[in-house]
This record gives sequence, C-alpha cells and structure tokens, in this order.
Amino acid sequence: MTADRAFFLSRQELALIAITMVWGGTFLVIHLAMRHAGPLFFVGVRFLVAGSLMALLFRRCLRGLTRHEAGAGAAIGAAIFAGYALQTYGLQTISSSQSAFITALYVPLVPLLQWAVLRRPPHLMSWIGIACAFTGLILLAGPQAGGVSLSAGEIATIVSTLAIAAEIILISHFAKSVDSRRVTVVQLLVAGGLSLLLMPVAGESVPAFSWVWLGGALGLGAASAVIQLTMNWAQKSVSPTRATVIYAGEPVWGGVVGRLAGDRLPALALLGGALIVAGVLVSELRPAWRARKRSPASSA
Repeated sequence: MTADRAFFLSRQELALIAITMVWGGTFLVIHLAMRHAGPLFFVGVRFLVAGSLMALLFRRCLRGLTRHEAGAGAAIGAAIFAGYALQTYGLQTISSSQSAFITALYVPLVPLLQWAVLRRPPHLMSWIGIACAFTGLILLAGPQAGGVSLSAGEIATIVSTLAIAAEIILISHFAKSVDSRRVTVVQLLVAGGLSLLLMPVAGESVPAFSWVWLGGALGLGAASAVIQLTMNWAQKSVSPTRATVIYAGEPVWGGVVGRLAGDRLPALALLGGALIVAGVLVSELRPAWRARKRSPASSA
C-alpha cells in the first residue's frame, strides 16, 4: 500500500464514517429511553422496527432468500442482540459518554477474535493497543473500581464489546457470499425477536406507554436499518481491520454528543477515554521497518 493510498477513502469507507457519526449519537438517546423502558423491550422494538422497514423496502428481493443467507443473518443477528442488549442494560446506570468510550474496546478485541477464529495472531502493535485500552478502561471506571470491582453497568458494557467484535467479524466473513439486503432483514428481525422472547426469562415486563421510548425506538430503528445495511454492503470491500479503525470514531462522537447534553466526565475518565481511543489507533499501526522488509510483490 502506498502512502497516497493510505489516505484515500473509498465511497464505502466514507459511508462507514457517516454511519459511525450516527452510531455515536445513539448512546444519548438510549440513555434517555432507559428511564422509561427496560433494555430487552427497547432493543426488541428498535430492531423489529428496523427489520420491518427493511422487509417492506426489499420485499421483492426477499423472495430469493437462501438457506445460507438465513443462517448468516441469524448468526449476525444473535451477535447484534447480545451486543445491544448488554450495552442498553449498561446505559441504565452509566452515562452515554462513559458507555461510548468503554464500547470502543471492541476494536482492539477484533484482532484477538480473529486469532481465535481465523488463526491469525495479533502483531506487536495490537498488543500495545490492547494494553493502552485496558489501562484507559481502569481510569474510565474511576478510583472506586479499585482492583476488581466494576459496576454492573460497566461490566455489561464490557461484555457487550465481545459481541460487537464478533458481529464485525461475522459480517466480513459472510459479506461476499450473501445479498446485503436480504441478510440485513434477517439479522434485524432475529435481533429484535430474541430480545422480546427473552423478556420473561429476565423478568422484564412491558413498560407503560411513553412517547420517549416510542420515539427513541422508532428513530433508532430507522438508524439501525441504515447502519446495518451500510455495514453489510461496505464490508464486502473494506477489510475488518480498516473498518474497525473507522469505527474507532464512534466513542469520540458519542462523547461529543454526551458533553453537549451535559455529561461531565472527570479528568481521569477523560484521560482513560483518550487512552482507549489511542489504543484503538495504535493497534492498527505497522512499524516502518516492517513495511520496508516487504517486497513490492508481497505488498500488492
């Protein structure tokens, strides 16, 4: 890759940057909606709205749905459900800015999951990035976290990052063998359906009607439809590594929106957030001497 190519953005990459800005702004909406609804109910309605919109838009295309696409959509949908349900649960007790920065941990986690699933070990800079992100997490959690105790909301958000990382890998794994429109419909409906089905298991009841959760679910449903469709389309040509670098902007936008809404993180938490973002970016760097060792043929 030439120096010029490193700074060139394709239309797919520009599309991912745009949805990352939208994605970052959703943290505050979810945080507000959690005052009026439970996490499973809200996630269920949000993704059923998104899936229904996509099914209506692509109803003719759905006739060609294959078993492979249904399985791919179900797998991605299960990862979406786990990631968003846990993240939404966390937003009941932690701020939107804090949730956004903790969620950034999924980016350094992607190389680890690729190692476990695809047998591709992380390079040195990935390990350095992971160390920076972990240090940032400790600072973000605050002195009260001590050595071992994190709040339930923070723990749920941390676990959600594993599911989000799995979602990115699964999307890249299936992207070139499925129709983006059909698989998007399946994954959205699966994510929403699983969330509502598990409400009785979690002991969560249907909340009283509120325009806040309804408006949030409808708005985020439309946003989720656009986000997931764009991810499925763009990651056909954008690698998981490059996509995760772009997604690293999510906590930054989430923090900006949260600050505009009145969130005020302490200095140590801001430093922790900065370390997480630094870890995200460092994990994707390559030392210059490694690039020089590669021949022109191998770098093509």
